[in-house]
Amino acid sequence: MRCPSCMAENAPTRRFCAQCGVALPVPCPACGFENETAAKFCGGCGSPIGQIATSPPATAPPPHRTDAERRQVTVMFCDLVGSTALSARIDPEEMHDLVEHYYGAIADTMARFDGFIARYLGDGALVYFGWPRADESDAERAIRASHAS
Repeated sequence: MRCPSCMAENAPTRRFCAQCGVALPVPCPACGFENETAAKFCGGCGSPIGQIATSPPATAPPPHRTDAERRQVTVMFCDLVGSTALSARIDPEEMHDLVEHYYGAIADTMARFDGFIARYLGDGALVYFGWPRADESDAERAIRASHAS
């Protein structure tokens, strides 16, 4: 990801620029729109942006929730096999383009099977099936999505 301030190229997993320390935009997992760092919903498509939830301080009692529910969620992690060796052989810009193309393919496939991309991690993606909507076919859709990728 290119820093909007100093134009330095950064790894897609970075939140702050390695050269100047400026907060980097957060790409939407659904449409790729570059959002502000603190955005919780995409400015391009309105989808939730996977943010890490911060836990309350240890001294504070947990909040009482009446809308909580227990549910099954299927979690999938997709990874670009052999990317470390490949990145040593090709130009960094080509690798960046390859990973961006890979992210697009993952986004398209997971959208087809109603998976929610919680977060991109390096050359992989963490995907939830059964969130925000649960369905009895979540595990089956995750398996079908893994075969379609």
